Amino acid sequence: MTADETARGPVRVVLADDQPLIRSGLRVLIADHPDLDVVGEAGTGAQAVRLVRELRPDVVVMDIRMPGMDGIEATGLITAGPEPARVVVLTTFDDDEYVYAALRAGASGFLIKDMSLEGILSAIRVVAAGETLIAPSVTRRLIEEFAARPEPAPPARAVAGITGREREVLVLVGRGMSNSEIAERLVISVATAKAHVARLFSKLEARDRVQLVIIAYETGLVAPPR
Repeated sequence: MTADETARGPVRVVLADDQPLIRSGLRVLIADHPDLDVVGEAGTGAQAVRLVRELRPDVVVMDIRMPGMDGIEATGLITAGPEPARVVVLTTFDDDEYVYAALRAGASGFLIKDMSLEGILSAIRVVAAGETLIAPSVTRRLIEEFAARPEPAPPARAVAGITGREREVLVLVGRGMSNSEIAERLVISVATAKAHVARLFSKLEARDRVQLVIIAYETGLVAPPR
């Protein structure tokens, strides 16, 4: 843990999943990492919303399918609050039709449940730091869902004002790469990769990384999977 992370304290996490075994596995794993702290657990979306209001966590790890209020509705209520927590949605392949709805609700991350527990921990840290993280397989399905919608594509001039390096970064973002993966691919520092992404947010008026992915596909910089 860095000095800055020590000063801020651990990332406060709420686990929301109707399967106690999944919550238990994450809780046990997180207990071994002093930079993360599980402050609450919920078995329904309604419980998750209540816990967020009471505990004000930094990140909620949110299942989609739960009894009563599902994870999408809960995510919308949580991210609409005056001090919203960031939400990482857990999905499975047969949950893919809900990914776009979760994005619209304000989720900051999309993960597949069969990924490693260490991968989920890494995602919690990334999202807590203010970034958006999408599992590559979810990115592909998100793009397929978005491309099927009758919304007009942005004009090519949307990316005309970016530099050659920023275009390279946008392509890699469109392929679902994290800042560290982009840095490794382009042989630059992570800080430089992060700066390029920040400039893309500004130049392309993108709210988050997901919108950059959509722009990369709609403008033809990245081809949809076949």
